[in-house]
Amino acid sequence: MNKINYDFKNRTAVVTGGAQGFGLDIAKRFLDSGGKVIIWDIDQKMIEKASNQLNSPNLSSNIVDVSNYNEVEKNVSEITKNTNIDILINNAGITGPTATLWEYDIDMWKKVVEINLMGTFNCCRAIVPNMIKNNYGRIVNVASVAGKDGNANASAYSVGKAGAIGLTKSLGKELADKNIAVNAVTPAGAKTRILDQMTKEHVQRMLSKVPRGRFLEVEEFTSLICWLSSEENTFSTAAVFDISGGRSTY
Repeated sequence: MNKINYDFKNRTAVVTGGAQGFGLDIAKRFLDSGGKVIIWDIDQKMIEKASNQLNSPNLSSNIVDVSNYNEVEKNVSEITKNTNIDILINNAGITGPTATLWEYDIDMWKKVVEINLMGTFNCCRAIVPNMIKNNYGRIVNVASVAGKDGNANASAYSVGKAGAIGLTKSLGKELADKNIAVNAVTPAGAKTRILDQMTKEHVQRMLSKVPRGRFLEVEEFTSLICWLSSEENTFSTAAVFDISGGRSTY
């Protein structure tokens, strides 16, 4: 796939869940485009592996639990002592177990929503004031087609991602009079480690809904993220961009 070059020079991006999957590829593309990237992840080993793989002086990382607001706020405070945060990619998320709602473990249900929805809220709440002060920002919230359609046996994940879509629409309108764009993306299933958390039956059911007949490639996803995160995106905000291979067309 031919990649369009974006200019992220003099821009600093925070990518949550950046040590693997979508987040890692986004971090790489930002770095290749001249940006500075700060990876937030909770997996120390994956952070070390990602840092070695990306091997860039413009890359830094922190162990951050996005569901813990105090932890998020502390890290934002440290970062903004020296630089502005120009781009926020809320990518951290978990699928949780596959189970019917009435059999879903209550603690796991809460955990999935805490990470997928509250994590997005926490990062936006802590970082947006810096963007307002600088009158510049690009926020992309990684939601899912599950947040549009609802996936059977994935109520917590569907709720968390639906909430992230609602948050995007609300925050985007709150910031519409500033040079800050807030958008969401709704991918269908992709070839990342997150599929390993699901049963084979669940994965096959997801694939059967995609008219393209295949899973999303990570590089295809990153291309959309790059445009939404760039200065070229001067008008779109509070919007939801579908990248589902034709599954969800609304």
